[in-house]
Amino acid sequence: MIGERLGLRGHLACVLLDEDGRIKVEWETDNVVTTAGKNGLADQILAAPALGKPTHMAVGTGTPTATALQTELDRNALTSKTRSNAVITFACTWAAGDATGTLTEAGVFDAASAGNMWCSASYAAKVKAAADTLAATWTFTVA
Repeated sequence: MIGERLGLRGHLACVLLDEDGRIKVEWETDNVVTTAGKNGLADQILAAPALGKPTHMAVGTGTPTATALQTELDRNALTSKTRSNAVITFACTWAAGDATGTLTEAGVFDAASAGNMWCSASYAAKVKAAADTLAATWTFTVA
C-alpha cells in the first residue's frame, strides 16, 4: 500500500499603494509554514482545539525566526478569512500611518500580541511611507 502525503503550502501576495491609491509595488513570495502552524492546523480537527486559529498578520523590518518576526513593526487583525476547497485565504490591510518603515518580513499569528506564528515570509526591502496603504493576501493550500 502506498501512503498519501499531506502537505501545507503558503503564499504571500502584497500590494503597496501610494496616497492616491496608485500601485507603488507588488510582490509575491512563498513562505515557511512553522511547526506551530502545522500543529495548529492539525489541532483544529479536535472537538476542543487547544491552539488558537489565525487572527492577525504582522509585518516587520528584520528576518523571521522559527517562532517570531525578528523585528515586528505592526500587527493587525485579519480583515477576512475564507476557504475554497483546500485553499484558505487570509487578508489584512495596513492603512496610512500604520506600519511605516522598510518592510522585509511578515507573519500570520493566532493572537493580537505574542501567540503562535503559523507562517512567515521574508522578502526584499519595500518602503511603506506614512501616506501609503499595504494590502496583504496570504493563502494556505492543503495538498
